[in-house]
Amino acid sequence: MNISELTLLLRVVPAVLLSAVLGWQRQRLGKWAGIRTYALVGGGSAIFTVLSMTALGSIDPGRVASNIVTGIGFLGAGTILHKADRVEGLTTAAGLWMVAAIGMSVGVGYYVLATAVTALALLIFVLNDKRIGMTKNEAKNQDD
Repeated sequence: MNISELTLLLRVVPAVLLSAVLGWQRQRLGKWAGIRTYALVGGGSAIFTVLSMTALGSIDPGRVASNIVTGIGFLGAGTILHKADRVEGLTTAAGLWMVAAIGMSVGVGYYVLATAVTALALLIFVLNDKRIGMTKNEAKNQDD
């Protein structure tokens, strides 16, 4: 491994770790996507971003970034289910989309942004709708 590959690896590892924190929270609640899924999405987004900036030559990094967003949207759509009178998996899908953005942020070297957004996402995940005034009927249509 040469020095530039090590530098690039140091951009992927924090993305995996930050994403895993959010995945841990979801796994702890028994959600479908957990530590491994979140870590892989965040790390994959980071490595695609790093590769688009360094190794792919004339390919526009913006094209790669836009395709990450589209691909993760497709993956997230697979986690959303409509059951009778409720929707499940919406927060999981949004969380996967968020960790892709976190991975891309780390991939371009915006570590502070990625860390702050991870903290904000974790705060959003731990908010419990029932504690902030939603009735049981209102909360049943929420993914949590």
